[in-house]
Amino acid sequence: MDAPVIPAPAASLPPAHVCEQARTSRDPRFDGLFFVAVTSTGIYCRPVCPAPTAKSANVKYFGHAAACEAAGFRPCLRCRPELSPAEGAWRRGDAVVARALKLIDEGALAEQPLSALAERVGLGERQLRRLFVERLGAPPIGVHGTRRLLFAKQLLTETHLPITEVAHAAGFGSLRRFNAAFLEAYRMAPRDLRRHPNEPPAGQADGDALVLRLGYRPPYDLGAMLDFLRGRALPGVEHVDEHRYTRAIGPADAPGWLRVSAWPADKRERQHALKLELHGAAPSRLLEITNRLRRMFDLDADPNAIGAALSVDPRLRALVQKRPGLRLPSGWDGFEIAVRAILGQQVSVAAARTLAARVAQRFGHALPQPFGPGLTHLFPTPTDLADADLAPLGLTRARADTVRTVARALLDGRVDFRAERTLDDFVARWVALPGIGPWTAHYIAMRALGHPDAFPADDLVLQKALPEDGVRLSAKALGARAEAWRPWRAYGVIHTWRDSMPAPVPLKPAARAVSAPTLKKARRAA
Repeated sequence: MDAPVIPAPAASLPPAHVCEQARTSRDPRFDGLFFVAVTSTGIYCRPVCPAPTAKSANVKYFGHAAACEAAGFRPCLRCRPELSPAEGAWRRGDAVVARALKLIDEGALAEQPLSALAERVGLGERQLRRLFVERLGAPPIGVHGTRRLLFAKQLLTETHLPITEVAHAAGFGSLRRFNAAFLEAYRMAPRDLRRHPNEPPAGQADGDALVLRLGYRPPYDLGAMLDFLRGRALPGVEHVDEHRYTRAIGPADAPGWLRVSAWPADKRERQHALKLELHGAAPSRLLEITNRLRRMFDLDADPNAIGAALSVDPRLRALVQKRPGLRLPSGWDGFEIAVRAILGQQVSVAAARTLAARVAQRFGHALPQPFGPGLTHLFPTPTDLADADLAPLGLTRARADTVRTVARALLDGRVDFRAERTLDDFVARWVALPGIGPWTAHYIAMRALGHPDAFPADDLVLQKALPEDGVRLSAKALGARAEAWRPWRAYGVIHTWRDSMPAPVPLKPAARAVSAPTLKKARRAA
């Protein structure tokens, strides 16, 4: 018996004529913003599907893959809906649905009931379920199930992992349950999917690295993203060149590495995706790692919506037109970003990076053997720095005390990086710690959480760069001006920083101690 049809809510979809035009033109800017369900085949596709265009009379539009599957449609094997970027507005910011979706991505429904998820976002279970159906066209458990199955489908298609490991990676406790769920949803067994020929390989990976595709919605400025990360790369922990980002990842007792680069060009069709090479990660961590990287590289953003919102400001309108694919660079680990934000208070980017590199080398976990050039350590954990003597590394007493305070606060739960926190709640908890002001708290929210509306109004670069008359804005005046940018103020920040900062200078391997008087006093750890 087919599942009952749950109509996709109009509020979650572009207008019908826009969907129709995007589908018939295969416009990649709408990839993931809606899905195309074909009633004559029972298949749902991305709007960029290269298959022959279905007749309009046989098409229904849905705003979420889970809504398609709730209505009884199966994912297309050609365009592969699991590769589409998420609809960024539903996973960003402080709305209840956004926070709940982030928690679902983190596995909140894998071992806990819906009532626990509802409690974490401050709603009743029935109210949360109703909100999901109204906004996304599917209940939370349906979104959770679709997410797991689509990730399993990607692993089955792109890797040679044993099916048992695929099931584990997708969050299924047993192979039997995975096989049953996959067969019920897709009307084929997982092993049958592997009988379909895989796509051509994406070039050679190092050793036995697993390769996955991470889709995005164009335009995407990978060069600018790598420039930002390269200017802050920590020797020994990460390595960034003009074409790729490479990093050592934990845990300390079973370390691995990852590399992110552009997906190789395909003469048959353009690929809007990044290439992830991953070595040494346990199957149970694959979904967590891909979610982290999607946040870190801001792959689910909708540049058209963001650009339209920022363009109300004449200064930002010119910057958006100049770099329409600029994204919000986040970080791999929240604690690492917090430490680096503290070290960057009132010093230059280069000086902050030098100090952070010393901390990583002195208190980080040395790898049993280097993972290629430049990867020798894992960044220290809160436990490693809670009582660390940081003075010999060149930190002032105040900075060292703040680093230790933050490490202890994370260990005892006074602050955290939990997805259900609103921006105001997150900032209030962090500024309650000695040594953490609004600038640092908002910077951490922007780079550790990827929060789209974080806004460090005390930033000197913003205060000087935004006015066109040469007069520096006060924090209050800057905040008032940025109200029109909501809920994308962080993108206004990154556009302004990018336009104001010089090209990053690589850090020299050997760095001697830097005395406090030689450090620049302008706050430039942007």
